[in-house]
Amino acid sequence: MAHIVVIGAGMGAMAAAARLAVAGHGVTVFERDETYGGAVRRFERDGFRFDTGPGLLPLPAVYRDLFIKTGKQPLEDCVELVQVDPAVRHLFADGTRVDVPNASRAGTVEAVEAALGGGTGERWAQFLNRAREAWDRARRPLLEEPLWEDWRVLGERDPYPALRRSGLLRKRPPTFAEAMRHELADPRLIALVESSVLAYGLDPRTTPASAAVLPYMEQAFGTWYVRGGVRELARAVYERCVQRRVGFEFGKEVVRIVEKDGRAAGVELADGTVHEAAHVVAGADPQPLTDHPLHTPGQDAVLDTARVRPGRRTVLLALRGAREDGAAHRTVVHAPDRKAELDALAGGFGPGVTPTVTVLRPDDPALRPDDGHESVVLSAVGQEAGDPGDFTDRMVTAAERAVPGLRERLLWHEVRQHGPVPHPALAGGDARFLYPSNTTRLPGLHQVGGWSHPGGGLPHAGMSGALVAGLIVEGPDFRGSQ
Repeated sequence: MAHIVVIGAGMGAMAAAARLAVAGHGVTVFERDETYGGAVRRFERDGFRFDTGPGLLPLPAVYRDLFIKTGKQPLEDCVELVQVDPAVRHLFADGTRVDVPNASRAGTVEAVEAALGGGTGERWAQFLNRAREAWDRARRPLLEEPLWEDWRVLGERDPYPALRRSGLLRKRPPTFAEAMRHELADPRLIALVESSVLAYGLDPRTTPASAAVLPYMEQAFGTWYVRGGVRELARAVYERCVQRRVGFEFGKEVVRIVEKDGRAAGVELADGTVHEAAHVVAGADPQPLTDHPLHTPGQDAVLDTARVRPGRRTVLLALRGAREDGAAHRTVVHAPDRKAELDALAGGFGPGVTPTVTVLRPDDPALRPDDGHESVVLSAVGQEAGDPGDFTDRMVTAAERAVPGLRERLLWHEVRQHGPVPHPALAGGDARFLYPSNTTRLPGLHQVGGWSHPGGGLPHAGMSGALVAGLIVEGPDFRGSQ
């Protein structure tokens, strides 16, 4: 069988490598860093451990499928998955609190109505019905199949069904914010739903209504935690690759894609060595590695648009004192001024503008030195317009509403500023929310990971690996799992 080179050891790249190895190919992964996992990293200090990338796993079925297809041990034999309950706690500036049960439609309707009143539970249920329709229409083309050759058609058709006689379709399809304002009415319920969109740095005012699939996925399939941190999932995927005899070369940077007879034929490393291959799989945008135009002009524009979105800041907190009873694993502390927050996404958060902050507090002994301490991760989308310490301080102030006595308990903190987080591909929006296809215009070169179809997020990264493996093993007529 053919030898295949994979550039990068991110989650999508490793998922592709494992599947290709099982199909009988020889696979070598070149990773410029000294470890695997891409954005799924861990920071350790003084007995504290923190996930610095994703902290939760949605849609674990994607990785269950990967482990079923690549070996005898199922995913649950390799990591311990725990359903988070409540899935999330929402705290609003007026003091309202909503605890959303994990994967319970009826429970969520009841919780929303009890906390917000005024028929909000019924409006939430109706929203989920429409979001399910959008999911049913978009699931295959946007998650389970290679990107259609006529990919622009996905930008013309927003699968989210707008209400009749709403006036929202007179000139153009509604944005997510317009649809939610009309259908949900209560600003707190709108903020609750929009938090799933905001987490990817998307402005609901310019995002297509099809983004309703993001909160729907969480509600329908649940939220899961990997015991020991999500980094343990990366470890398990890496070990599965090694078991399938995938070779890993760490500290090896690929600087050029080698071409021969009009197709990708290998890679050149920074040390000048060349490694031949029948196929090359790139775990990031491969365009800088070749002069060959890889995407259509429209897809290049989409990629550029995606990368100008705001980045994400994480603050790692080492706390003295035990986690109190009744603490939620995940709490979203909503910004007091929603409009000011959204306006600040593009230009930066000026003085007095507070972001929505997500607080992760896993009850996991593996993440703390002992039961008398706690590790906490704060995250927010955006960056400061002035003093970076001031933005971090505003995040900590917001988190005090979720963590009693936070400042008095604080031993030390670490700050990480990340680039834009790729969102899952979305229909509508004139195709501005899609990503380049897994195949490129250079035969033999494929693209995998969050900056390619079907976009960002752990499940989507895993699916991109499945799509690339299918396209290489079965050829360009591969249409995804049935």
